[in-house]
Amino acid sequence: MSETKSKFLEVYSVLKSELLNDPAFEFTDDSRQWVERMLDYNVPGGKLNRGLSVVDSYNLLQGRQLTDDEVFLACVLGWCIEWLQAYFLVLDDIMDNSHTRRGQPCWFRVPKVGMIAANDGVILRNQIPRILKNHFKGKPYYVDLLELFNEVEFQTASGQMIDLITTIEGEKDLSKYSLPLHRRIVQYKTAYYSFYLPVACALLMAGENLDNHTSVKDILVQMGIYFQVQDDYLDCFGDPQVIGKIGTDIEDFKCSWLVVKALEICNEEQKKTLYGNYGKAEPANVEKVKALYKDLDLQGVFLEYESKSYETLVSSIEAHPSKAVQAVLKSFLGKIYKRQK
Repeated sequence: MSETKSKFLEVYSVLKSELLNDPAFEFTDDSRQWVERMLDYNVPGGKLNRGLSVVDSYNLLQGRQLTDDEVFLACVLGWCIEWLQAYFLVLDDIMDNSHTRRGQPCWFRVPKVGMIAANDGVILRNQIPRILKNHFKGKPYYVDLLELFNEVEFQTASGQMIDLITTIEGEKDLSKYSLPLHRRIVQYKTAYYSFYLPVACALLMAGENLDNHTSVKDILVQMGIYFQVQDDYLDCFGDPQVIGKIGTDIEDFKCSWLVVKALEICNEEQKKTLYGNYGKAEPANVEKVKALYKDLDLQGVFLEYESKSYETLVSSIEAHPSKAVQAVLKSFLGKIYKRQK
């Protein structure tokens, strides 16, 4: 485990302890145990990429060895993003009626949890301003942090809404699916909180005004879209042993980049195959869609998209006047370019 990651995990324990002794609420033993178990189950279990990115980005922006205090505060902001992620995932799994998350049962599927998970999601969300208040109240950028988290949460929830109302049960209509719709869903549902938020936190800590960095936001949103297209591609063509899950976008009637591209380039006969089989859970239907994707050479179409996206992103990054900001953006791009999982 890297030194940054072990420091990061130490900060989780500090924050958890503060929250379990929050003076605004009189905990009973039962409620304290419930919240502790809920936090341990949902918050620190993922790859922690978003949270660790705050520390990495702040380090690159400062261009020097960080003090222990600076590392601690960057970790705190990173954990706020992981808390936000946990809140989204707990509720998302209920909405999607999912079964597993990060290799274990979804929180609402754990015995005796059930729909209490909905309130746990609300608690996770409400813990973020508690953490920010505890550690940033005296900072000049405190209000900017609160506004940033509120805005990104609103954008993400709105992206989730577009995704949900596009795939309403019993109203499966492929004609709604298009590249602009896919882009909108991804931009709002994923790109802002996964890519822009960690860098925006680091910029605020470094004393920057976010209004002066709209080009950074644009580049990170583009990166988020590219990341999701990779995800859509890996859902179908990735190795389940490597990506850690079996893709179900075809069965789930997802507005995936692959189906949108297929609709763009297929002929009438192929379109009938798509309409007849997409969104059906039977293996035979799924296989017909995958065979069609292979006939249309969507793997080749993806590789071309990937190299073009990479070139565009690199030239946008290199046009940025600050070498430190360029380093942050290149570090992000390096982590996701040609990833296999």
